[in-house]
Amino acid sequence: MTAARVLSVQTGTSRDAAWAGRLRRTAIDKRGVAGPVAVRRLGLAGDEQADSEAHGGTEQALYLYAREDLDWWVERLSRDLRNGEFGENVTTAGLDVTSALIGEVWRLGTATAQITGPRIPCVVFQNWLDEPHWVKRFADAGRPGAYLRVLAEGQVAAGDPIEVLRRPAVRVTVAESMRAYYGDAGLLELLLQVDGRGSDWDELAASVLARSGDGVGRGDPARGTVP
Repeated sequence: MTAARVLSVQTGTSRDAAWAGRLRRTAIDKRGVAGPVAVRRLGLAGDEQADSEAHGGTEQALYLYAREDLDWWVERLSRDLRNGEFGENVTTAGLDVTSALIGEVWRLGTATAQITGPRIPCVVFQNWLDEPHWVKRFADAGRPGAYLRVLAEGQVAAGDPIEVLRRPAVRVTVAESMRAYYGDAGLLELLLQVDGRGSDWDELAASVLARSGDGVGRGDPARGTVP
């Protein structure tokens, strides 16, 4: 098995884009950075988020996506996808991000970070890729990549090893957490027992679990909306 490693590191700055939702700005276009990049509590040095309400912050300081999952999409979309195409800060290799656990702690270069949740697709992501029904397709595929909070600042560069330092006792994978987001009450209840989960899960649970008896889920992935 290939050793888990950082394949590339990407950052992006906010720019005007007429298709980029209500703000008409986006920083989804992440481009590779040569050499070590500082990993800070709010993300990589030089990286920006245009919509600070939906992206970034300490709970979503880093977004990671596996090259293996990008290649899976290459086959299905019949188009090339460069590292960073999905707006990820770090593209990994040799690591099954989809099966990683919420609350899992990794060492990336000299930084330490913890998985808090999956990437939920939005209309900006769909417009960026210009793929029909992308929000639903991405949600249904269950390969969302992972958001991480930074526990210890450091540096990260292409070629750095990725080491799993610890895993939580309660096991909910990144893929399963996406199903929880879209209304799987059983998985959501399990997530509430996970040490290191993102704080948004508690707020989400109050909404979803209160309505789960009526069979109402989190929202419609085909529309990229939540109630």
